[in-house]
Amino acid sequence: MGPLIPSEGLNLVIGLFIGIAFGFTLEQAGFSTSKKLVGMFYGYDFTVLRVFFTGGLVAMIGVVILAHFGLLDMSLVYINPTYLWSAILGGLIMGLGFVIGGFCPGTGICAAAIGKIDGIIFVIGTIFGVVVFAEGYPLFEGIYWDKYLGNVQMNETLHISQGLFVFLFMAFGAIAFIVTQIIEEKVNGKPNPVLQPKSRYIGFSALIFLLGLSAFILPNPEDYKPAQIKNEVEKGNYQVAYISPDELALRLINNDENIKIYDFRPPEQFAKVSLPNSINLKIVDLYRKGSNKLISGDPQIKKIIIANDEKDAITAEEIIKNKGYKNLYVLQGGMQAFTNDIINFKMPVTMAGISPNLIATYTFRDNASKTIEQLIKDSKKSNVIVKDKKRVLGGC
Repeated sequence: MGPLIPSEGLNLVIGLFIGIAFGFTLEQAGFSTSKKLVGMFYGYDFTVLRVFFTGGLVAMIGVVILAHFGLLDMSLVYINPTYLWSAILGGLIMGLGFVIGGFCPGTGICAAAIGKIDGIIFVIGTIFGVVVFAEGYPLFEGIYWDKYLGNVQMNETLHISQGLFVFLFMAFGAIAFIVTQIIEEKVNGKPNPVLQPKSRYIGFSALIFLLGLSAFILPNPEDYKPAQIKNEVEKGNYQVAYISPDELALRLINNDENIKIYDFRPPEQFAKVSLPNSINLKIVDLYRKGSNKLISGDPQIKKIIIANDEKDAITAEEIIKNKGYKNLYVLQGGMQAFTNDIINFKMPVTMAGISPNLIATYTFRDNASKTIEQLIKDSKKSNVIVKDKKRVLGGC
């Protein structure tokens, strides 16, 4: 899964060409003139709103599609942290600067690049503002860091699903396109020739509205796949290979190098008790960037999937199986059974009436409990807990 460009150096080169293309597009769209941006505030030209709104809508649907097909790892997409008061104050200052200067930072640089005097002055003013902020930072620091809300997302803030938010945003965009056209016609006293015929423009808005529905058809797989698979597990619709607690204990005691344990218990439980040669994962890790590196591709390795509950382990096993891996085994009864039968096993007070085979099993478990306890202590330093990856820094 993403990033789509493997080399960091190549990322910078690609970024340079994308930046040039972006600047060229801004200039060709007429954004190098201050009338375009100011026109949005006075109601006679909403080109800026339409262009940037369209960009946002296309990017949003693109992200949904890429995430759905596993080409983009949303856990690595950087979300700017929100500091409420500095965001409100900064937004007011920036908005005022847009109206007075007639540019935003991007369009200002675009105008300056083609030699427009007002664009050059605007960029100089921007640099001056940056210097004032940097030098006066001790005075602004309290406001700057005040009311920290974290890396919030709008759908989480509104307590709605990602799909519903995307749909509402697309619907809002379609309505905004139609309303702004009506406002333009009233302010200018004539139709905007660029937006004619009306039927085509309204049809475009309707298309955006319909695209919003795709958010419901293409949800992020990590949001729905595990629940879908677990539902099938509950119905008993999967045939899986099991490994018993006794066999796993024997393999651990014999230091079997042909097994690898994938533990899907909570990290805090794994940190307290973890079996040798094991790695702690979460279901969501199987959908993230680099997930294929977490699971051994060696067909000779027996991949033992464990969780507190056997059904949770089967859910993880089916997700891994769907990725094309084989030689998968689920710990029978889950970690709870292994704890009861091996780690915390206690010999019965009396053996009267117990079959010889069961006595042999009990004897093995009694000896194994002591050995496994020591192996668990020795393995604490070598076992791995897969931590959440840091988001890639970025944004404007």
